[in-house]
Amino acid sequence: MKRSFWYSLLILLLAGPGQAQTLTGNWQGVETDTGEPGATWPAVLRLQKGKGTGVFGVLYQEMGGQPGMSVTFQVQGTPAAKSLRIDHVRKLNETGTTPFSYWCEGSITFTYDPTQEKLTGKATYKPIGDCDQGTFTLYRVKLKSAATVAAGAETTLRVSGRNVLWFADAELQKPVATGNTFRTRLSKTTTFYLTQSYYPTRQSPVTPITIQVSGPAPKPAAPKPAAPPTAAVPAPLPAKPDTARPAPPPPLVAPTPAVLPTVLFKLGTAELLAESFPALNQLVAELNARPTLQLRVAGHTDRIGEPQKNQTLSEQRAEAVKAYLVKAGIAAARITTIGYGDSRPLYPSPDARNRRVEVAENKE
Repeated sequence: MKRSFWYSLLILLLAGPGQAQTLTGNWQGVETDTGEPGATWPAVLRLQKGKGTGVFGVLYQEMGGQPGMSVTFQVQGTPAAKSLRIDHVRKLNETGTTPFSYWCEGSITFTYDPTQEKLTGKATYKPIGDCDQGTFTLYRVKLKSAATVAAGAETTLRVSGRNVLWFADAELQKPVATGNTFRTRLSKTTTFYLTQSYYPTRQSPVTPITIQVSGPAPKPAAPKPAAPPTAAVPAPLPAKPDTARPAPPPPLVAPTPAVLPTVLFKLGTAELLAESFPALNQLVAELNARPTLQLRVAGHTDRIGEPQKNQTLSEQRAEAVKAYLVKAGIAAARITTIGYGDSRPLYPSPDARNRRVEVAENKE
């Protein structure tokens, strides 16, 4: 696309005959044009499975060096054995327009490299102005090492992506590593939040990666026995055993709403993802420990799609969390739910962190 920034391209799912590979997730990268040396259009791509074998989504691009110039396109696609063609359907949003700027529309054919989690696309545009062709290079962050590690063992976590940044929090305030590998020791199930600094945009996606931890942490090695005391010095009395226990995790439920950052859903659904379970299990434990606590669960969505459908989806997500808690033994009467749709985003849309659940103490 000329002078364009793809706003977001929902989730890419390629499930054609002969190619069972699922390309779900967020793709980030750039479009270039050999006819305009040095010109770049950073891009984010997300696609979602449509009816049959088709896909649909949105495409977001910024103009390189001018992030105020951006565009959002609705797109739809048709997967083949080892490729995917997407077509522009209509323009959804546009910023920074001038009398001399325009956006190219047409189709893009992608090929997939599973080793690098890389999409390479060739665009063919309708002949408007100097619209002709463009080349896309996009990468996806995906866990490539084991999703479960032994407690306390030194482990190398490995992911795909380009210029990857690792954070310990969803707000991206606590960086912990850079690059495609991170060597660490984990004592409990942990979620990291990863971004790519390869042609970042104002809509750069954040990918949560949850590492499950199995087994107890190894006990520290026993200290070497002390040298026997000399005759002139009496042996010290044995030290009392250390009965201190590690501090419990901070409570999840407070009078004000608290976001559960690892409680996540499949895009466009109320189906909980597996990385949601550790936080929900902690919530169950807290409710069991505080039997008089009344809980309020609020569901939220991102600003993708129709507001009325998002309202319904947010209510369904809150109910999905309640159903999980009730199945775990919490009385249904202790839990109330509400949905706010897309009316209270925490981040500029689209952003997966807006698809969230918040919990708070219900004092009504």
